[in-house]
Amino acid sequence: MLLKHLRALSVLATTFVASLAAHADYHVDILPPVTPVSREIYNLHFGILWVCVVIFVIVFGAMFWSVFKHRRSAGAKASQFHENTTVEVIWTIVPFIILIGMAYPATQTVLNMKDTSNADMSIKVTAYQWKWEYDYQQDGVKFLSNLATPRDQIEERDGKVGAPKNENYLLEVDNPLVVPVGKKVRLLITSNDVIHGWYVPQLGINQYGIPGFIKDAWFEIDKAGTYRGQCSQICGKEHGYMPIVVVAKSPEEYAAWVKDAKAKMPPPATVAAATPEAPAGATPPAADPNKKWTLDELKSAGEKLYAANCSACHQPTGKGMPPAFPALDGSKVATGPKAAHLATVLKGRPGTAMAPFAQLADADLAAIITYERNAWGNHTGEAIQPAEIAAARK
Repeated sequence: MLLKHLRALSVLATTFVASLAAHADYHVDILPPVTPVSREIYNLHFGILWVCVVIFVIVFGAMFWSVFKHRRSAGAKASQFHENTTVEVIWTIVPFIILIGMAYPATQTVLNMKDTSNADMSIKVTAYQWKWEYDYQQDGVKFLSNLATPRDQIEERDGKVGAPKNENYLLEVDNPLVVPVGKKVRLLITSNDVIHGWYVPQLGINQYGIPGFIKDAWFEIDKAGTYRGQCSQICGKEHGYMPIVVVAKSPEEYAAWVKDAKAKMPPPATVAAATPEAPAGATPPAADPNKKWTLDELKSAGEKLYAANCSACHQPTGKGMPPAFPALDGSKVATGPKAAHLATVLKGRPGTAMAPFAQLADADLAAIITYERNAWGNHTGEAIQPAEIAAARK
């Protein structure tokens, strides 16, 4: 019998040790701060946490000691008194001092968060459903940042198992925000449609992007690396697929990145970069309104652009998800008059989930619309030229 109990205890001990080993790397904590503000937030959080721990120990320690020391079974008799002025003064003054002691550093941190003066560079951040646009005010670089993870890694429907995923599969983008280390970066944050939130925990920033307003924030990263975040406001169907990636580089590496980014503007996904006739860095189609692009060239580039900008709602198959997201395959818009199709893509449809996409380049929009009018079961045979998009904007 004794051996049986010992075996049972050994099994329990082995299971316990194994569970500890399995969770050896598990921890819950704030991510390591990499900016002055996030470091203040980190220290403030744990400073106030320990104040709360001390208060908890003192208050509940006194309470439990009193209950134990003055229990009835020990012969204690309750004292009868109405009030004690000294005690009341103490429990009023002490919490007041504690609150002031916590409020002062908290106020200093909030003021530091809002001090965007003397910035080394400014970047305008515009939120869209569901992507980010970064416009470097001093360096002349501008691009869109989308979720880079393929849809077949994300979606698991009707018993279908998605493709293998890595740990950051929902926090990867095609074009990250690149900044230099040791420079004060001011962000001018706004939105083109609904309220979004630009949130990167390690930078200590969670700033709303509100249509019609520009809110500012700042950070100064002291360590090169990659820092990830997400939109913090529920902004629509694809809210969970709106990541933020910030890459901090040394000043020399940043300067090289700026030079390379300028050489690739407009981004490689445009018609100019996708066709043999116009290699990367060549004059974009929108700058040459007389250039006629072939249907195949536009469709080839449009397929990639559609996947990045439109497939989340209208699906890669063009079948959509009615009624919120109507099908494009066989739709009256994608097979009807060109003018109506252009107007819908450029201006959106108020009161529906269809947002305007006027922020995209003329060449990009020409490729997307051409693809939509000639993909799946749509066979209009029409090639939309960048010049037509430029004319429709007027």
